[in-house]
Amino acid sequence: MRVSDDRYTRDRQRLDLALRLISHEARTFTIRQWTGLSDDRIRKLYRSYCQDGPAAAVTRHRGKSPRQAAFFFKNPEVTFHAAQLASLFVIYELVGAAGGGLESRYRVGSLESGTLLCQAYEAYLELHAPVSISFEHAWFLLLALARRDEVGMARCENCGGLRLRDLLARSKQTCGNCHQESPVLTH
Repeated sequence: MRVSDDRYTRDRQRLDLALRLISHEARTFTIRQWTGLSDDRIRKLYRSYCQDGPAAAVTRHRGKSPRQAAFFFKNPEVTFHAAQLASLFVIYELVGAAGGGLESRYRVGSLESGTLLCQAYEAYLELHAPVSISFEHAWFLLLALARRDEVGMARCENCGGLRLRDLLARSKQTCGNCHQESPVLTH
């Protein structure tokens, strides 16, 4: 019996994705949603591969995952980072345009979607140091964009760039950069 046999491939992919999510400091609940592994198995993976090894700097967060869309609009830097992360979600086809809105293309529990989410977040990490958005906030942003009830994406009327839009606030037609450049806004 070899570990490389086809019947073990899916199990190996789950473990690989779980380790990748652990390295991004995802919570146990998030890892369980994406991999289907039990809480106990996730904790054992952390103890075996991360606690004493070179990844010892990985922090295990406790408590509930972030669930407040206001986080993405707290200052222009975070809003800019969130807009870039949303763009990466479109590039990695986790969300896509459908009739002017966003259509969710990911499936929670899908190893392929979990891997794409990790790739998008890793691309975000390459763009920014230090980062303003944790993996858990990135996951929440993806959920919020897919639900289309609090957060959306739109084009800036001035520069045409992608901007994040708070769907519960009064509509702002420009991105953070253009908003800072023009001191007078007409509503």
